[in-house]
Amino acid sequence: MRKTAVNEAKLEFPSRSENESFARSAAAQFAAQMNPTISELEDVKTAVSEAVTNAIIHAYPDTIGAVCLKLRVCQDNVLEVTVRDRGRGIADIAQARQPMFTTGGEERSGMGFTIMESFMDAVTVRSKPGRGAAVTMTKRFSSRRREK
Repeated sequence: MRKTAVNEAKLEFPSRSENESFARSAAAQFAAQMNPTISELEDVKTAVSEAVTNAIIHAYPDTIGAVCLKLRVCQDNVLEVTVRDRGRGIADIAQARQPMFTTGGEERSGMGFTIMESFMDAVTVRSKPGRGAAVTMTKRFSSRRREK
């Protein structure tokens, strides 16, 4: 069941490798309003980096396309992050989520989904070949009191 958003932001950028760090920083800045620990913030940054890199490398291997980053602050101190593309899609999601599986050639480790899953509380993947993919990740932050 989808949680109600308290605040949200949406960014769209070209699938250029230099935009991975932009997405990572934007996600961290948006999540900062939730008063996360440094460790929680690093987890989000790492997961976003992996999801955006997957979109850049795998969705658009021979062209530049759009990558959309949607960030939502939800009730119960939950951050929801969705990275979506309109690229070539994922033929077999279960296989793509297996450690060490890659379609990106020898230089890729095939650990993107495994890393996302280890740093976030939940990761869901939706895709249709030829129509793109959407990776939605959630993380519940510890409840820390804000200093006044």
